[in-house]
Amino acid sequence: MVQIVNTEQAEAWNGYEGQHWADNHERYESMNGGFNDRLLDAARIGERDRVLDIGCGNGLTTRLAARRARLGEAVGVDLSVPMLTRARGIAAEEGVENVRFEQGDVQVYPFPEGGFDAAISRFAVMFFADPVAAFGNVARALRPGGHLAFVSMADLGGTDLGTILAAAAEHLPGWQAASEPDRPDPERSGSDRSGPLSLADPDHVRTVLTAAGFQDVTTELVEAEASWGRDAADAAEFFTEWGPVRFNLGGADPGPLREALESALRPFERADAVRLRWNSWLVRAAR
Repeated sequence: MVQIVNTEQAEAWNGYEGQHWADNHERYESMNGGFNDRLLDAARIGERDRVLDIGCGNGLTTRLAARRARLGEAVGVDLSVPMLTRARGIAAEEGVENVRFEQGDVQVYPFPEGGFDAAISRFAVMFFADPVAAFGNVARALRPGGHLAFVSMADLGGTDLGTILAAAAEHLPGWQAASEPDRPDPERSGSDRSGPLSLADPDHVRTVLTAAGFQDVTTELVEAEASWGRDAADAAEFFTEWGPVRFNLGGADPGPLREALESALRPFERADAVRLRWNSWLVRAAR
């Protein structure tokens, strides 16, 4: 039986949210994939390494890590059954054999102690229910001197994506735009303040990782460009179907939101797509 303590996230990623990401995996990769190379380079993956991908989702970063560790192995762990199913299917289609995917909660998953040389994560570690405990479990899973590298969302104020999220916030009851890093995530409640911006403060990141058993922690603000759709109308339609947006609409008519988004997105239309630039923190550490 899979042990899960992060029950709210498990519910979301095994419901609409996870299925939407699985069904639209290529589109989500076009939105987040600009950080892939920086992440993998930071992890210093060798050809014989054993790599852990934390919150692997649909498995692209796991497969990319497996290709770098061609004589080793990459293991992706995630809460979401729909996304893991997609990840296994794509790996089989692409013939990536040195990769496997497991359902689990990283905070309590029984990793072999010292079983990995490197651990990576792209926009997943922000959702840990107890980040010190979860990163501590990752530290135990790494060999002494093993590398951790992840990207987490930064304050989006002043970025293209921040502009779009601010436009959306005006039409979503209870929504706090990602340009407001001091606010808890609107989908979370109580003492659990995990969410997209929970690791947006570099000082807090260093405190958490040090408490979890890491050293040599560095943070670097990096920028990437994301494709959000064919044109403003297409991008606005997709945005209104995104899980957090549906949650905060609360059954309200999405029409006004869609119109506001289309207007906000139009200045970012290019010949081939709507393209938005945004920032994230690239974090490195060692066990």
